[in-house]
Amino acid sequence: MKLAALVSGGKDGLYAAYLAGKSEEDEIAAIVAIKSLNPESYMYHVPNIDLVRLQAESMQIPLIFKETIGKKEEELSDLSDALAEAKAEYGVEGVVSGAIYSNYQKERVDRICYELGLLSLAPLWKRNPKELWNEMFDAGFEVMIAAVAAYGLTEEWLGRRVDRGVFNELCDLHGTCYVCTGGEGGEFETFVTNCPLFKEGVVVVESRKVWDEPTMSGQLVIEKARLVRE
Repeated sequence: MKLAALVSGGKDGLYAAYLAGKSEEDEIAAIVAIKSLNPESYMYHVPNIDLVRLQAESMQIPLIFKETIGKKEEELSDLSDALAEAKAEYGVEGVVSGAIYSNYQKERVDRICYELGLLSLAPLWKRNPKELWNEMFDAGFEVMIAAVAAYGLTEEWLGRRVDRGVFNELCDLHGTCYVCTGGEGGEFETFVTNCPLFKEGVVVVESRKVWDEPTMSGQLVIEKARLVRE
């Protein structure tokens, strides 16, 4: 079955695509990314979303990239249009997403897929975040922290590569500050620089940190990146 993968640049969408693509019966035929112009979007990951173009190039998979103003509920029509295009252009029959615990996101993706006659797949749904991280480490995923917005996650976390040691630090914060180790509650956002889906790794050439002290939140703005074959 041909699938469209919802990808925002972070770990969940790409790991879900990786799991779905491992099946001999299934193929990731298109990458779909939605760029929200609203940084407080209910549906879409915002930090460094433009770099999905580079990730799709590395995967050598066609990309459908759409913009939305990010108005609650209305932003869903832009996703519907993108998936309809994937169905028409690439013959996709299903959609894979990286939802873990967000009923808000999963229910809306499910509904759009139903309306378009597409199967909705969520291979990470209700999975234990620690197990998922360990699976990603074992598979060779290279992940960095792209944004933080939770007590305990300071500016120093921006740009950190998440290995097993760093993940243990996140687990410690979960015990003291209730930071969700999956990050799906918005505590942090990630960016994948390499994984088994990539033919080339993404190297960050220029970046800057944007930090807001009153809200104790910030993001790593990646201004320049390139592909490098390892």
